[in-house]
Amino acid sequence: MKNQLLYSGKAKDIYSTDREGVILAQYKDQATALNGVKKEQVAGKGRLNNQISSLIFQHLNEAGIATHFIEQLSETEQLNQEVSIIPLEVVLRNYTAGSFSKRFGLKEGIKLKQPILEFYYKNDDLDDPFINDEHVAFLDLATADELAFLKAETLRINEVLQALFADIGLTLIDYKLEFGRTKEGQIILADEVSPDTCRLWDAAGNHMDKDVFRRGLGDLTDVYQVVLAKLEDKFKK
Repeated sequence: MKNQLLYSGKAKDIYSTDREGVILAQYKDQATALNGVKKEQVAGKGRLNNQISSLIFQHLNEAGIATHFIEQLSETEQLNQEVSIIPLEVVLRNYTAGSFSKRFGLKEGIKLKQPILEFYYKNDDLDDPFINDEHVAFLDLATADELAFLKAETLRINEVLQALFADIGLTLIDYKLEFGRTKEGQIILADEVSPDTCRLWDAAGNHMDKDVFRRGLGDLTDVYQVVLAKLEDKFKK
């Protein structure tokens, strides 16, 4: 089924398949931070992210969120609907943390009065700069209607994800999403949803996400295994 390599990214390799409009994503055992400045091979990471993301995508699909996820093929592979990725990273923040805390001189963990949405231009050469609606229009990245949809859909996804993680004893601090256009022009959720793209804290305030690697707080796979086990336990019930 796996054919030509279409794209090799930091966390995944994307291959064409024998099925029209369907691609295969193979997750890598590679951890990166600081826009790729910090990079290490972490055995087992690809398996964990693929399994976690597959479970979350399936849950989102069942909740009525349109995603590119079709099915998990193996421990490290999943089938996805082929889309043209919109070069925007959509970040939603429920609590202060990371760059947001640094930008405004705030301690981490302050609950925001309402979720805050941010857009970043998906361009590694420019270090994914922060942009606003006017920048998006100027760069012709999305129409006004598409931008409104991205905001509304991200807020809808936030409700589903917050409830999901709360059910397994984790707080969704913030997260990054990517969306893509199908050949028919429909915008759907793409990329992945995992501890690589979500900042998660447990009840004791321990980091259960890529901050463990980013900040040198411990073993990344140990943490990801806990998140996977919690999700598997929830969906078995």
